[in-house]
Amino acid sequence: MNAPGGALPWGLTVLAFAAVSAMALPALAQPAIFKDADYKLGEQLIADNKCTACHQRREGGDGSSIYKPQGRINTPAFLRGMVEYCNTQLNLGFFPEEVTAVAAVLNRDHYKFK
Repeated sequence: MNAPGGALPWGLTVLAFAAVSAMALPALAQPAIFKDADYKLGEQLIADNKCTACHQRREGGDGSSIYKPQGRINTPAFLRGMVEYCNTQLNLGFFPEEVTAVAAVLNRDHYKFK
């Protein structure tokens, strides 16, 4: 039953707020450098440019051994720099916001820098 004026009852309002907040948490936990990153774009660029296949060729196995936060890449800025390095070396032609988008996805999925 709705509260007066068509508002949701208090319990449903809190539940709805909690659900929306939970969906936003992964983006909120990202470092400031990835604040405005377009995650869908990053995911698409990773797929379109076959990043995983390249990493598999370079590293062997499923390619995931390249994602070692305790290794060479130990800050969000350095992660973005490594994506820029791939962009330059492979002549991918990414714009800066695309580099950031890819790095943000890699951080979310592998590195987990906060």
